[in-house]
Amino acid sequence: MAKHTYGLIGHPVKHSLSPAMQNAAFHALGIDAEYLLYDVEPEKLENFLKNATANNISGLNVTIPHKIQAKTYIERKGTLDENAARLGAVNTIKIAEDGTLCGYNTDGPGFYRSLVEDLGFEPEGKNIFVLGAGGAARACIMYLGNGPKRIFVSDIDKTKTDDLKAHYKKYYDERRLTVVGEGDFKDRLKECELLVNATPVGLKESDPSPIDASLLHHGLYVYDLVYNRPATELVRKANSLKLHAMTGLGMLLCQGAIAFEIWTGAKAPVAVMRKALKEALK
Repeated sequence: MAKHTYGLIGHPVKHSLSPAMQNAAFHALGIDAEYLLYDVEPEKLENFLKNATANNISGLNVTIPHKIQAKTYIERKGTLDENAARLGAVNTIKIAEDGTLCGYNTDGPGFYRSLVEDLGFEPEGKNIFVLGAGGAARACIMYLGNGPKRIFVSDIDKTKTDDLKAHYKKYYDERRLTVVGEGDFKDRLKECELLVNATPVGLKESDPSPIDASLLHHGLYVYDLVYNRPATELVRKANSLKLHAMTGLGMLLCQGAIAFEIWTGAKAPVAVMRKALKEALK
């Protein structure tokens, strides 16, 4: 058994490429650790986190649908870093030897870094449309903050959009964030320079695009946070219209590298991690 165990908690998790990336990083630096997948149902999340130390777990990544629930739990039982508190979701947990949990969010900075470096899109002063209002969407929107001119967000779950709106106005000018109903998609998306898919639609090969291709206009940039295949249907449709579009593989790499550094205190071997991700994706 490895000296330290790390892993990903979510439901589902079998599609994840994180083990390939993180285990390659541990191996490259000679760290005695392994990274595993933990499929945890929402009602079992708190019990899992409570017993993490007993199960030799030193750190975790958190994915759909646990990011907000994990933040709420750690708020009560551990500590949140400033970024996780502001972003309103936890995607990385460091577990001390005494069992204390500290929650972080590397999704926001990982998304921003990939958006600028990989997609070549500068969000400051732009109009942005985000599909979804869950943990990943919240992290991206809160990290962008007051930078964009306007942010439009849409989700079939009104509770999520209401919660996001209330959280956003604690930190930023609430007039910059607008909740959009499906009937207003076309008009609002026309005003935007970037579309972000932060829904799970696209995780399955059979999934359609989360938005009709007829709504994608010339000059629109598209960032799909789904990363487990070379191209989702949304990215394929955007590419067919000669738009700048990409999956979330770059965000996965960037947020994973930041998480690795939080856990180990060592500089992440990004080139090694990128190569492992690309090989795993094949």
